[in-house]
Amino acid sequence: VSVSGVVLSGIIQMSYTQGMITNRTQMHASVRNATELLQQEIGQAGRATLPSANSYSLAAAVSSANAGLSSTVALSTVSKIYVGEQLVVDAGTNQETVTVTAVNTGGNTITAVFNNISGHASGVPVTLLGTFTSGVVPTAAGGYANGSTGSLLKLFGDINGDTNMVYIEYKCDTAAKKLYRNVMAYDAASKPALTDSKVLLNNILANPDASNCFTYQEKVVGADTYVVNVAVTLTVQTELPDPKTHQYQQETKALLNVSPRNVFEGWELASAGITTRNQIIPPAVTALLP
Repeated sequence: VSVSGVVLSGIIQMSYTQGMITNRTQMHASVRNATELLQQEIGQAGRATLPSANSYSLAAAVSSANAGLSSTVALSTVSKIYVGEQLVVDAGTNQETVTVTAVNTGGNTITAVFNNISGHASGVPVTLLGTFTSGVVPTAAGGYANGSTGSLLKLFGDINGDTNMVYIEYKCDTAAKKLYRNVMAYDAASKPALTDSKVLLNNILANPDASNCFTYQEKVVGADTYVVNVAVTLTVQTELPDPKTHQYQQETKALLNVSPRNVFEGWELASAGITTRNQIIPPAVTALLP
């Protein structure tokens, strides 16, 4: 009987240990997957592109006589183009960057000052280069109403590298014990409601030191604020209590100095006095911030 008792006790202890390991493994895997996605998307934030599904080009020539003057010109399409955007027109020695001052979607025209004294032929390419200075939307302290906060990370750009720009919000809701990821087209008409289908990580808790889930390093050049680093700190607990102690196991995971490389490069260019590749926040994104 004593031998059976020892064997049974050993089996019970092994089951306790296995349960503890399973709990911790699941917790580690969940938080690792969430932080890896956060790191990837923060790193890609701010990338500026026009959708490759459209071919952007001049639909009419720009006369050399208009050099230095505001001109309204027809494009093959003005889809996704907005006022304040800096477009690169033509190629080679004729290439120049122009700032859009008006867009007519009905006539497929834009208005801008073209400075190239040689003009531009019909059919030359029109492209979008550079970065969005606010690819990680700065905080209210950085001058942005409805910007990012300690519990709400807002970012946008060609996050997936497929020329389709998106707007993403990460919401750290410790009251509900959920980390949400809400993704939508950057020019969506409205923001989708938060549902359980948008939960990226369950069982999150307030951080032990009361620190925010998201903190930001912001740099100011001229009138622009650049988020050059984001720190992410998440505390999670296991789905089930430990089978032996009946206590939930907890872990705090910190990602420090996650740099949105496109925004960082924009800040470096602006610091050197080069702003022709720094794009302003699209009005469609501003409408999604509240």
